[in-house]
Amino acid sequence: ALTVALAVAALGPDAVQGVLMPSRFSSEGSVTDARESASRLGMKNVAEISIEELHCAAEKMLTPVLKAGELVGLADENIQARLRGLLLMGISNSEGRMLLATSNKSELAVGYSTLYGDMCGGMMPLGDLYKTEVFELSRWMNEHYSELGFQLPPIPVSSIEKPPSAELRPDQCDQDSLPEYDILDAVLRMRIDEERSPDEICSALNLDRSLVDRIEGLHVRSEFKRYQAPIVPKLSPRAFGRGRRIPLAFRWNSGD
Repeated sequence: ALTVALAVAALGPDAVQGVLMPSRFSSEGSVTDARESASRLGMKNVAEISIEELHCAAEKMLTPVLKAGELVGLADENIQARLRGLLLMGISNSEGRMLLATSNKSELAVGYSTLYGDMCGGMMPLGDLYKTEVFELSRWMNEHYSELGFQLPPIPVSSIEKPPSAELRPDQCDQDSLPEYDILDAVLRMRIDEERSPDEICSALNLDRSLVDRIEGLHVRSEFKRYQAPIVPKLSPRAFGRGRRIPLAFRWNSGD
């Protein structure tokens, strides 16, 4: 919702193509919010493509060759994002449009985004905003909508207030596998922007060492994804991209 609002603020509603791609796991609220977002932004060029037919076809094609006998778990979650990426890149190539990836800095930092899926695109506008900052900017845009040239607050309130979820399996929430975003972002900000050690972070934030080590492990192991991410506009002292390169593989020591 924030990504499309920024695109419309920059280019106008007529220049932006919106695509809704619900799956079997998409909540009615998410579909309604997406439609409302497009309406609030005055977008006329909006398409809706269900990925269910492709999802079923992928399951049917892969099942005979999978040792598990079916497409389940993370593989099933990721293939949904990749089917969406396939369709979006098809539109991009056919119509000469640049796809905007929607991942934010928190997701990039811990690998909570899918290569060749929601990381597809030529640019990632939110890539240097932590998740908590995404919420802050969304609220700010709603409060200052007229100054930004909008007729209405551009982002549905329910998009801001509902629990974050990738909606790739039943009743999924981000916090099923990640710490609360205010804690996660505090750790990541100190580790990435300030280059503080895990020991310093534990002391400064009064956090259990096991939690900080878990976040550090997620961060280190997802560097290969960041090497393949779209362009990220630099907003903070240390944005992901060319200005921040660390080895893809090295001996990790949680005390460093």
